Amino acid sequence: MNLRKVSLYLLCLTIGVLSCKKDDDPTPVVIEVRDRAEQQLKDKDSLDKYLLTHYYNSGDFGDSNPNPSLSDIVLTKISLGGPIPDGHTLLKDAVGEPETITFEDVIYEYYVLKLNQGGGNDSPKFSDKIRFNYEGFTLDDAVFDYSVNPFDSDLVGNGVSTFGLIPGWRKVIPGFNTAESYVENGDGTVSYMNKGLGIMFLPSGLAYFSSATTGIPAYSPIIFKFELLQMAQNDHDGDGIPSYLEDLNGDGEFTLNYLDLTDVTDDNTDGDNSPDYIDLDDDGDGILTKNEIIISKITKSTLEEVKSEPLAYNEVLLNKIVKEQNGDYTGTIITFKDTDGVKPFDYLDKNY
Repeated sequence: MNLRKVSLYLLCLTIGVLSCKKDDDPTPVVIEVRDRAEQQLKDKDSLDKYLLTHYYNSGDFGDSNPNPSLSDIVLTKISLGGPIPDGHTLLKDAVGEPETITFEDVIYEYYVLKLNQGGGNDSPKFSDKIRFNYEGFTLDDAVFDYSVNPFDSDLVGNGVSTFGLIPGWRKVIPGFNTAESYVENGDGTVSYMNKGLGIMFLPSGLAYFSSATTGIPAYSPIIFKFELLQMAQNDHDGDGIPSYLEDLNGDGEFTLNYLDLTDVTDDNTDGDNSPDYIDLDDDGDGILTKNEIIISKITKSTLEEVKSEPLAYNEVLLNKIVKEQNGDYTGTIITFKDTDGVKPFDYLDKNY
């Protein structure tokens, strides 16, 4: 049993002990720590069975519905021996082949049904903050949570706490765009037009895995319907570099190897206790990261002109592009100072 499994076992054991009342059976509730790869195979089978036994109202989407919403989505279990009605599609046919991602050293497969791409210019990165509506339910179609009003959350924890959405959201949401526009209603509500809309079908390893929570047993594959409304680009440490650019190994997660604090592949350049996205001095050279970069703006008449702006080797155009009131588009360019002309750039090189 490796260290990760031992740690998870002890955590589950502790939670079990603390959750027992004094007059309860003193025997702690222990959740077996399962092998992630083996559990993924079981979850894939469960998800496939669900997709083969449920259909959705596909006829209510497309050109006939230019502004589909969460409430438009209806999933129905096939009656025993019953046909799929006209205007409906079997979920397995609708989702196609599974998406794949490597997480916790395991290749995970999950499904996404994209009902509307979203007409906005913005598409969140894995570390951004989003505004969205959702409904979550288990494979027996029991709803365990839903939003009453649009909900705001970081896709990833903010570095101070671990609060963020489950891993599956960080893998799915970047494939959608935000709403094209919105209107503030007189009653304090907001109406969003042409928003990102879809359903994600997640194995437990991209959800809560061994952690049981209200309405969700441990090792449960789960499903979310969702609307993506708006996003905000996160710079968790305020060093001028958006957090998504501080994912050193490009895995779409922020990690830190506490057994080897010198391992820079775990998003921590200087080997301290702070990954770069929450570190004001990424390379530990005594010069703040914000003083080792230059931030500039570029404004063009079209979005395409901003995106096609020529960039030097040490420049990057940020993914958040703003549409101005006059119709122009403004992008932000970061220039990374590079004293010796060789990567890494100064903010990651303690010698400069």
